[in-house]
Amino acid sequence: MSIVTDPSGANTSGANPTVTLAFDIGGSKTHAVRAENGTVVAETIVGSANVSSMGVEEAGRQLDAAIEKLGGPDGVHTVLAGSAGVDTPASIERLESLLTQRVPGARVGVVHDTHLILAAAGLDEGIALISGTGAVAWGRREGRSCRAGGWGHLLGDEGSGYWVAREVVRRALHDNDRGLAPAPLSLRLAEECGVGEVLDLHDLFYTRADRQYWARRSHVVFERAAVADERALEIVEAAAHALADLVGTVAQMLGSTGPVVLAGGQVVHQPLLQNRIRELIAPRGITDIRVLEVDPVHGAVRLAASLVDAH
Repeated sequence: MSIVTDPSGANTSGANPTVTLAFDIGGSKTHAVRAENGTVVAETIVGSANVSSMGVEEAGRQLDAAIEKLGGPDGVHTVLAGSAGVDTPASIERLESLLTQRVPGARVGVVHDTHLILAAAGLDEGIALISGTGAVAWGRREGRSCRAGGWGHLLGDEGSGYWVAREVVRRALHDNDRGLAPAPLSLRLAEECGVGEVLDLHDLFYTRADRQYWARRSHVVFERAAVADERALEIVEAAAHALADLVGTVAQMLGSTGPVVLAGGQVVHQPLLQNRIRELIAPRGITDIRVLEVDPVHGAVRLAASLVDAH
């Protein structure tokens, strides 16, 4: 965790409640809450404030919107943000700076969004696996931590919602190269996207390049897999292997056998993917697999409490 010391020395004890603003900043949205003495009293969802993918200006606009909807910065003692894309000290510093500018009297902490998952599950050790717009695993054991994946859609994110939808388009184009008729899965995605021909997916992919658009359409693969569509099953299998490999990498680096907490819109809402991941990692001795049952932002509230305790 990166921590900025409170410049004001605000008193967080006494009769007044300790007020926290907590953020879960993903690839497609920002879930923010206001907590008093650890209890959530207000929450909101705005657009993504991911500095790496949205830029500083847009991230700042979304943070402004969230803070305003949560009652403003007055009286806030701590701010804890878990964000996708904070992969370097520079990216952490950019987000810290945006938050400090907006809540100048608060102590500010920034962590990668994977850190929220174990905290939200009430765990101090284990492995978090996220498969939503992106895909990443992170774990902690005996004071050590490590991460695998999460390098963004241009360099990785295998097994993510974006990757699943992209695989449909990629395979459709390969069919076209070989003079094959469009596969049922390709036709279904074209229908979902509102284009007349499967080949039109090519142009759409480059004109609608935002990851969220395609990640939201990955559900068609699981719908087709449920009716034994061979190609859909192949893509689900590939996604499960990619995600299981992320867990396996972290487990090996830490000597961990879990528990593993699953989070992210795709893996949480697709039982077929969940079950296949369970089957693939069981031979590694990892059998305690849990689906996160609360929003990850609650992990930010829990981590913020440790920020208070440290001062």
